[in-house]
Amino acid sequence: MKIAADYFEEGLGISLSFLVGALVLGTALPHLLKGVSINLFWKTVFVFTSSLSVLGGTILLLFVPDGPFRKPSQCLNFSAFYKVFKKPVFRSATFGYFGHMWELYAFWAFAPVMLKIYTQTHDMHTLNISLWSFIIIACGGLGCVLGGYLSKKLGVKKIAFICLFLSCSCCMISPMLFKVESSILFLAFLIFWGMVVIADSPLFSTLVARNASSEIKGTALTIVNCIGFAITIVSIQLMTVLRNLTDSNSIFAILALGPILGLIALNVKNKPNSI
Repeated sequence: MKIAADYFEEGLGISLSFLVGALVLGTALPHLLKGVSINLFWKTVFVFTSSLSVLGGTILLLFVPDGPFRKPSQCLNFSAFYKVFKKPVFRSATFGYFGHMWELYAFWAFAPVMLKIYTQTHDMHTLNISLWSFIIIACGGLGCVLGGYLSKKLGVKKIAFICLFLSCSCCMISPMLFKVESSILFLAFLIFWGMVVIADSPLFSTLVARNASSEIKGTALTIVNCIGFAITIVSIQLMTVLRNLTDSNSIFAILALGPILGLIALNVKNKPNSI
């Protein structure tokens, strides 16, 4: 994300949308490997995807130089952690991102679980859960690209708000969808959820990058992403505990808590700014 921000001052939203879209495909890839080969050992999946990560990092190191808008690195400054949150418009964007992260990885982690619950409830044992998990997650890449192009016409913050609202709505109505007899409708719902749950991620990163001070932009992105991923640990573990405690599908509505708080943060009125 820092590299993309160093290459683009205009069109950052679209560039980050393609970047996060690629991340989504990488996230979905293990499900595809499992889906096309049921007997594939899980360690093989780990070795293959890890090797791709090493290859990608090597290519990046060797063939991608610093961007034209890169700012020189500053000396180590621990106070930067507090400085990045001083701007109200920056806080609005980051809190929206934090709410989004509460839902995102928990949804990805539990997408196969949702599919398994549905197949068990409706006696659909022939459904390839791994393959459909890949499709549901991978379609988020398309959502990122569409969101990026829409943000260019309608504004980054507006599209981020709409996507977060839509994914929040999916969280709240998800318990009812398990009762739907039509598997096509259920799968279509999860695909749509998979698209909107990630479509706002590159847009939030764009807002963070735009509204962070240029000399600590890399620090700001690092801090925000670290906190965001720490939040995912909490939501995934909470969902795991709740799933072990109850068979109720209502627990998936808890994923809406983050987006609700994120929407509130985004809706805070700020002074005119770059958003």
